[in-house]
Amino acid sequence: MRAAPGDVVILCDDITGEWAARVSDVGKREVVLEVAEMLRPREAVPDLWLCPALLKKDRFDLALEKATELGAARIQPVITRRCVADKLNLDRARTITTEAAEQCARTVLPALAEPVKLDALLADWPEHRALFFADENGGEPAATAFAAHTGPAAILTGPEGGFDDAERAAIRAHPAARAITLGPRILRGETAAIAAIAVWMASAGDW
Repeated sequence: MRAAPGDVVILCDDITGEWAARVSDVGKREVVLEVAEMLRPREAVPDLWLCPALLKKDRFDLALEKATELGAARIQPVITRRCVADKLNLDRARTITTEAAEQCARTVLPALAEPVKLDALLADWPEHRALFFADENGGEPAATAFAAHTGPAAILTGPEGGFDDAERAAIRAHPAARAITLGPRILRGETAAIAAIAVWMASAGDW
């Protein structure tokens, strides 16, 4: 809205990368830009999905924002029995991830999927992708498990009330699942998601 002819703006298409463009015309309903040069190619990110259980709106907003900043390739929201929320406004969620990418000068956005129930997620899980399950009851230390793994992976984190016993048993029984622990402290759902991605990125060399 503040652009004037001759100004240079930065564009990102989430396909090729970041571009510099010059404003050639400003109207009431549109701005015409002339692309000048590529500044950066689209960045590479590790093939990591985040599968967070839905949380209260403000807490899930934070998880979306930070997962984008940290470089998750895909965000697959999950509905569990103890979820307080069971719906997600995808347009609003995409706005949050886009704004987070803009603030941090990211050249890639995470793919954002419709929420699915936990049983459906497990039933349709791709066999080639490891599923690291952040289990509050314990598991292998996250840093150790991540360092030993190569290839596609995902991190599953729980809701405010945690997973119930039946859900935990179903996850642990899945052939792709590996239970991990994020340490001795109890973490909120959004904190667990953020911490797990951070540990993964450090292990993957993305930091």
